[in-house]
Amino acid sequence: MTGKLDMWQPYALSLLRIVSALVAFSYGVQKVLGFPIADGPPLYSLSWIAGVLELILGFFLLIGFKSRCAAFVLSGLMAFAYFLRHAPQDFFPAQNGGVSAILFCFIFFYLFFAGPGPVSVDAAIKDGKANAAA
Repeated sequence: MTGKLDMWQPYALSLLRIVSALVAFSYGVQKVLGFPIADGPPLYSLSWIAGVLELILGFFLLIGFKSRCAAFVLSGLMAFAYFLRHAPQDFFPAQNGGVSAILFCFIFFYLFFAGPGPVSVDAAIKDGKANAAA
């Protein structure tokens, strides 16, 4: 059974990247573009800047373009968000609302090391360069 699952591992990596990036992107859309809730943070506030990063880098990670760089910055953003916003409220993540920030931090950190997977712009560019060199 393990052999059959192993062949799907790269595609599961792409799926993890896509779903995680889609959620981060949706936070950016909400904060910066005011959709679906029109009440966003004030312009140029830390929350708005985080929203811009989530919007742009979330989209890059969603399509798998410059994935490692986007994942690294988003991982740092989530760590920053946790320690600046959530940790001062309470020590325990379940009490301070920071569970998702912690999970996203480590998912994005993992994606930084693992790469985007085969379903990505980065993989298509790499394949195109390999075919051009052959």
